[in-house]
Order: sequence, then structure tokens, then C-alpha cells
Amino acid sequence: MEIDCLSFRETGYFSSLICDYLDEKEELRSFYNRFPKLENFEGQIKEKATNFSSENRKILVSALKEQYGHIRADRATSQNILRLEKDTTFTVVTGHQLNLFTGPLYFLYKIVSTINLTKRLKQAYPGYDFVPVYWMATEDHDFDEINHFSFKGKKIRWNRSANGAVGRLSTDGLNGIFEVFSAELGESPHAEYLKKLFKEAYLEHSTLTEATRFLANELFGEQGLVIVDGDNAHLKRLLVPYAEKDIFEQLPYKEVSKSNEKLSRLSNKYSIQVNPREINFFYLKDGLRERIIEKRGNYFINDTELQFSKAELLKELHDHPERFSPNVIARPLYQEIILPNLCYIGGGGELAYWLELKSYFDALGIVFPVLLLRNSALVLSTKHAEKIKRLGLQPQDLFLKQNSLINKKIRQISNIDINFAPQKKILEEQFAHLYELAKQTDKSFLGAVRAQEKKQKNGLDKLEKRLLKAQRRRLKDHVMRLTEIQNELFPGQSLQERQLNFSELYLAYGDVFIEMLQKSLNPLQQDFLVLRS
Repeated sequence: MEIDCLSFRETGYFSSLICDYLDEKEELRSFYNRFPKLENFEGQIKEKATNFSSENRKILVSALKEQYGHIRADRATSQNILRLEKDTTFTVVTGHQLNLFTGPLYFLYKIVSTINLTKRLKQAYPGYDFVPVYWMATEDHDFDEINHFSFKGKKIRWNRSANGAVGRLSTDGLNGIFEVFSAELGESPHAEYLKKLFKEAYLEHSTLTEATRFLANELFGEQGLVIVDGDNAHLKRLLVPYAEKDIFEQLPYKEVSKSNEKLSRLSNKYSIQVNPREINFFYLKDGLRERIIEKRGNYFINDTELQFSKAELLKELHDHPERFSPNVIARPLYQEIILPNLCYIGGGGELAYWLELKSYFDALGIVFPVLLLRNSALVLSTKHAEKIKRLGLQPQDLFLKQNSLINKKIRQISNIDINFAPQKKILEEQFAHLYELAKQTDKSFLGAVRAQEKKQKNGLDKLEKRLLKAQRRRLKDHVMRLTEIQNELFPGQSLQERQLNFSELYLAYGDVFIEMLQKSLNPLQQDFLVLRS
């Protein structure tokens, strides 16, 4: 396995906010707790140890035992669940939606990054135990985001009507998806394993939560991965006092709004990822997950006839905490309340909204976790690597916009010089002389000189583009090969990890693929990886 490393900024696929965070820009320092360096986890451990109760540990372990009651947990996972009762055990968490058959490839990168970090922490701090956790987003209700996955350029979609939390959805009807997917897979041994995995997950479990738990456990249970479902009455009860401050005092709305305003002032390149609502909780029942809205002292459930007085809603919260579902602002707090967590591992978009939350956590006295950008990778087969070598490309070339990539290579291989920079420099020198003459004779001619300079530079630009276009036609075979390789590796002009499903690479490599990731992904090495098998 050969590995090339690029900075995230160099790829052009990550936001200015995330790149500046990775560069540890001083102006962002107040938006996070500790930067993800190995030596910084010592302080994080000590701070979280004093901020997480043994009672919360007992409730967590009890809930996990219940959630694993109908699934065969690997010995490593069972031991990790028991370890969570000890005050010397901490977690590293990643979260993901319940995408059909894991969805995009980066699902695996998230979990492998999480597992690998716990191993690295154990080496550095042997007196403690570290448990990798996958937080299932069972309460999300955007079914269209999760009902499909891509395989060999085709989108395999689960078409059905759906309301409420996706984790509660029945898996009825997925046998049709299984048949379509099976036909695409073929008959190889790796294909047979994928068919078995899909069938056992989705056709032998009754809800999407159960199916996803089984799937993640099958892939990573041997590594001790613990899978958490937050849609649980006992765990939700720990959230009640914080939900009160959200629903009735609007604390997160005030704090996050201030953070967002501060971020916006720092740079116009920083896009606000999420904006808080006055109330950041949904009302949750089977088939229903709708916003809670306050109007003139009463509380309404959006798009329903349900309404509560303040006293009634407060009673409902205490009697049925499971009916209150946190949104994207409140969910991170919920996670940190119920888990002895040190670090959250997520993608660029996730970290962008976590950076909005620090002052909100501080106001509630909850320790803010270390924020770590998950590993990202581009996987090249031997065939792709050979093509890239023959084309004379470097790994960083692949990340260029397609037009820029083609133009760069045409300039390199053309038998004529398609770079008019020397001519432009001569032109600038000539016009510098004309500017001096105009100043010495009649300054009113300065405008005319500037206009003429611009006209002639534009003329050179047009000639350069026409010459480049002509060479592209002449070298069309080379252009076609460049286009073909980049389209294969960047489907839809997007990162491979955001489009491919893991099954496509598993079909080619089998178990070796996951082993390759476990050996290659170093979560504390903040680079984009190009992996050549």
C-alpha cells in the first residue's frame, strides 16, 4: 500500500473555516476547547472525569445492554460496554445517518478513524480505557437523504412513503431492493458475502434502527465498536433539565446566535452551517416528528392539532422525555450528557456546526469535546495508478477542476509554448514607458493609455485561449484519457468518498479493503490521503 498526502486546503474540496481550523488560526481559538493533538487529550480526560457522574454511567450501560439484547455482540463490544461503568473509561464518538447499506463510502472512514483513535489513545494513556462509539441518527426524519446508495454509477433507491423518525421505519419492502442489488453484484465470493450481509441486515430485522445496528456490528464488532441509539426513554431523562432551558428559556438560541454573529464578523468566507431556532426540539411519536413552536405563551406542534400550555408541556417533558427529540443544535449536547466522551469525529460540515456550539456548552457547564476532522481518502486501484503514471499526473493534479486539469496537461505536452506571460510582461514594460510620457506631456491621456493596455492584454488572453483550444482539439485523445480517469475517480465531479458505496470496493478487495483502511487511516494525521493498492 502506497500513500500520498495532500493538505485539505490543497484539495479544494474543504471550506475556509475548516482549513483555518486545521491551521489553528488564532481568531478561531474561542470556538473550541482543545485542538486534536495527542498531548491535549490528557487535559481533556481530567476535565471530563470531573464532569461526568457514575450515575450517568450506570444509566448508559443499562440502556446499552437493553439495546444489544436482540443482537449477538462480539466479545470486544461486550467488554467495552461493561468498561463504560468504570470512571477510567472514556469514549470517542462519530455519528451518521441510517443510510441504506451505509450510504456513501465515508461512513467507513468515520468509524475506522474512531476505532483507530481509541487504539492510539490507549497506547499514549495506558491507565485508561477508550471505547469507539457510533451514534446512530435514528431520530432524523429526512427519509430522502438516506433512502439510497450508489453502486457502479447507478442509484439504488428505496421508494416508499415515510413520516417520523427514520429509525422506527419498518424494513418491509426492502426485498425488492435486495433483488435489484443482487443482480448488479454478480456471483463472486465477495458478491455472495455482500448479498448475505444485506439480506441478514434488512430482510431479517424489522426496523431500520435494528438493521443498521446489525450491519455496523457485523462490519466492526470485532474492533469493539459500541453502537448507541439515542431514541431511548432512560437516556432522554438525563436530557430533561437541559431541554427545559432550551424550550422555556431559549438559552441555546441566544448563545449560538451570538457565536454565529461572531463567526460571520471574522470572515465573509465563513458560512454559517446551521442557525438555531427559538426551540431546538421536535415532538416525537410513531410517524410524527414535528417542531415545537411557542406562540403567546402556548406551545404548538407544527402541522398538527396538538397544543400545550407551558405547565402541560413541562409535565409532558417529565412524564414522557422520549417524546422530545433534539435537533441538530441540541443533539450534540445530548450526546455529551449521556457519554463520557472526549472527542467527536466528523466531516467538514459537522465540525462547522460544532464550532458554533462552544459558548452554549460553556453556559450549561458541559465539557466541550475535542473536534477532529475524520480521515478522507481517494482509493486508487492498480489499474488507475498505472493510467495516472502513463498520463504523467501527480496525485494533486487529480483534484483540479476538470478544465484546469486538461489545460495544465495540454500546456505541458504541447510542442508549442501556450503561455503568453512573457509577451504580457513586454507589453507592461512598453506601457510603463507610455504612462511616463503621458504624465510628462498631458495627464489627460492616462485614461486612454490604460484603456489601450487593457485592450491589448485582453487580446493576448483571447489568442492564448484560442491557441489552447486548438491544441486541445489536436490532442483530443489525451484529453479523453484525462477526462475518463478523472470521471472514474471523481464521479459527478465530487469526491469518491461522497459518491461510492463501500460495496463497490469490497467487491474488488474483500476484507482486505477494511484492513487496508485500518492500517492506513491515522486520525491525528490531518491530511487527505491517496491510497494506491
